[in-house]
Amino acid sequence: MLRRLSVTITATATFCLFCNSLTLAASTKPQQPDKFPPNPLEITTPDPLLPRSPKDKQPLTLQESQNLEAALDKLNQQATAALQAADKITAFDIWNRELRLRRFLGSLAEVQALSRVGEIAWRENNRQEVQYITQRLQAIQKQGQSQKTKSQNTIAQNTIENTIDLQLLRAIGQAYQQVRSPREALQVYDQVLTAVRQQGDTVAEVDTLKTIGELHLSWFDYVSAAATYEKLLTFGDSKNDSANEISYLQQLAYIYKQLKQPEQSIKIRNKLAEIYQRQNNPVELATLKQSIGLDYESLARENPSFLQEAFKNYKEAYTIAWQSQQYIRASEVLQKLIPLYRSQGQVEEALQASQILVQAQEQAVNFYGLMSAYDQIGQIHLQRKDYPQALTAFQKGLAIAQQLNSDQTYFTQQIQKISGQTSR
Repeated sequence: MLRRLSVTITATATFCLFCNSLTLAASTKPQQPDKFPPNPLEITTPDPLLPRSPKDKQPLTLQESQNLEAALDKLNQQATAALQAADKITAFDIWNRELRLRRFLGSLAEVQALSRVGEIAWRENNRQEVQYITQRLQAIQKQGQSQKTKSQNTIAQNTIENTIDLQLLRAIGQAYQQVRSPREALQVYDQVLTAVRQQGDTVAEVDTLKTIGELHLSWFDYVSAAATYEKLLTFGDSKNDSANEISYLQQLAYIYKQLKQPEQSIKIRNKLAEIYQRQNNPVELATLKQSIGLDYESLARENPSFLQEAFKNYKEAYTIAWQSQQYIRASEVLQKLIPLYRSQGQVEEALQASQILVQAQEQAVNFYGLMSAYDQIGQIHLQRKDYPQALTAFQKGLAIAQQLNSDQTYFTQQIQKISGQTSR
């Protein structure tokens, strides 16, 4: 009887203990760790560097602002020193404290500091810090937009505040660039663009478009970059501003090349050639004509109708180069033109161009180039089965090869082959 009672009590106790364990387990459910730690730039703990509590909404006096700014500059120096000592954790802890306090000096001062530290954080691959700074920039941007919706009392006050808004917007855009947030930066610069257009400030409009264009280019958005530089080109045309017009055309030529739109690129570079022609700039003009010829040659592989334009631009390029004594440039163009002639079976034209190439290489004192030119002439004569002329060309090439102690075996073999042909 006692034994049966003991078993019953033990079973009951075990059951109760099991139930209590389940209840305890349910009440002490483990908490999930925070996925992201709180943004240190939003900490509101009072700081001894502040002259009064943050809850006091009174703005700082001029003296208090100056004292705080000096103290924050020292914090920046301390953080820089810590980073140089490879103590990144301490450095960014100090910078975060500085950034928390910069907001008491106004939005512009804070954004400029965020931009500075953001660039350092990106360079140091501190992604979390970059995220903190980006979030703070977004908060400032949102706050600025909500304040802008408030009504203004006077025209003078409106003008002053618009100026401040633009200055702050530009600073925010620059800060977004520093933390590599192109989408956010472009949104801000679009707002700046709208504002300066409303003010009729064409100088600021052009500057803003340049910034937008450069931003598109830096992130390889060539389609948007093309649209922006086309707008800038319109400004350049209307103002007859050749210096900026050249820059826009050069950028557009590059962009259309990246977009694999050679015809559009050629169209742009022809406009550029017209400017160089007016400016009597043979150096740039010869280089440009060579480049256009190269593009036409590339297009001609699929559409032979472009071939004549390739010949035309190559001829213009070497003529301009020769007349302006750019003998190295002239040689480069002729080296493009000669194989093009040969590919079209225009042997006589290829031979004439090769003879001009010899003269260009002599003027440029390029002995390796001269040796190669004689080889080219020899090969063309061989194609025509004019063995005596080919032999003469290869002998001249061998003479230079012996002086340079280079390719002697090659020229000797060519001479031996011709000798074998003529002895039959």
